[in-house]
Amino acid sequence: MQIDFAPSRQSTLGVEWELALVNARTGELVSVANDVLKGVAANHPDLNEDDEHPHIKRELLLNTVELVTGICETVKDAKEDLSRSLAAVREVTDPMGVEVFCAGSHPFSPPLLQPVTDKERYAKLIERTQWWGRQMVIYGVHVHVGIDRRDKVLPILDGLVNYFPHFQALSASSPYWAGEETGYASQRALMFQQLPTAGLPFQFETWEAYESYVQDMFTTGVIDATSEIRWDIRPVANLGTIEMRICDGLATLEEVGAIAALTQCLVDEFSSILDAGGTIPTMPPWHVQENKWRAARYGMEAIIILDAEGNEQLVTEHLAETVARLEPVAAKLGCSEELADVLKIIERGASYQRQRRVAAEHDGDLQAVVMDLVQQMRKGPDA
Repeated sequence: MQIDFAPSRQSTLGVEWELALVNARTGELVSVANDVLKGVAANHPDLNEDDEHPHIKRELLLNTVELVTGICETVKDAKEDLSRSLAAVREVTDPMGVEVFCAGSHPFSPPLLQPVTDKERYAKLIERTQWWGRQMVIYGVHVHVGIDRRDKVLPILDGLVNYFPHFQALSASSPYWAGEETGYASQRALMFQQLPTAGLPFQFETWEAYESYVQDMFTTGVIDATSEIRWDIRPVANLGTIEMRICDGLATLEEVGAIAALTQCLVDEFSSILDAGGTIPTMPPWHVQENKWRAARYGMEAIIILDAEGNEQLVTEHLAETVARLEPVAAKLGCSEELADVLKIIERGASYQRQRRVAAEHDGDLQAVVMDLVQQMRKGPDA
């Protein structure tokens, strides 16, 4: 089959931020997304109550809303776009006694009790995946970066795969699941990959090989739409982007900006290498798989595999070197401040580390963890 790639302006940006809706008093998940979206539409001068807001969307579960930016030139633009959408959500949720927060999972609400949004594609997903599908009470941040030529897409995807553990460690925020300490920095990473076609992407040498794979998925009934390929990093041909979907949910706009900047800078660096006739190194799939597991298990303390030769380094040390290397790229793209915020996450600790600290300070009370996440979204990571 032929998959047409619609080129975008190189390194333009789009961000998706999934937010959990919780009771402001108890911290329990509340399934009120339909009411929130109706309220948001009612407050929008150009929408009818049944219309979908251009930047505030439904998701799989009724306890979730997703904020989606337009096409942005800079990370600052994307943050401002998300901030406007978050304010529009709060106009509705505050009077309802509902708060919002973002982490890879809810620390204690039972996954099996969360209602699914009434849409055919979601019903089909749950019917097919059964218990695993009903466990998907997870939240993430996705970053799209524009690519100006189709032949760059797959090499850039391969390049981003090398940085899988960096993104996973920085964003890891799901140490608790249904009230239990999992021992993992990111339970979400390992839970999500149980869905068909989710998990690490395959690596293809040519676009035609990728097209052949997609055709096989249609022929054998694995998917009915290309969007059902839910890789951690994937091409989005109709948008002209590569989509980085690795990250657990991020608690604050500052952290979303840091991840967006790191993604944008890496993609732009890879694009420049290809423009100059260079190549992007790859790693064997078994190294990539091991890196994913290490980052999900150990987060910021993961010793990661750097290359095909098997050289290793602490992920935070390699992140610091990467940020330093990317500083000229960030200056060109106008995201120097946001890229530097990656170092603040390392200094402050990733969300899973902060959640565990709060739990320890409150004798294991996970309600306190949720309320702390709520305050971080309102006031910033140092709340």
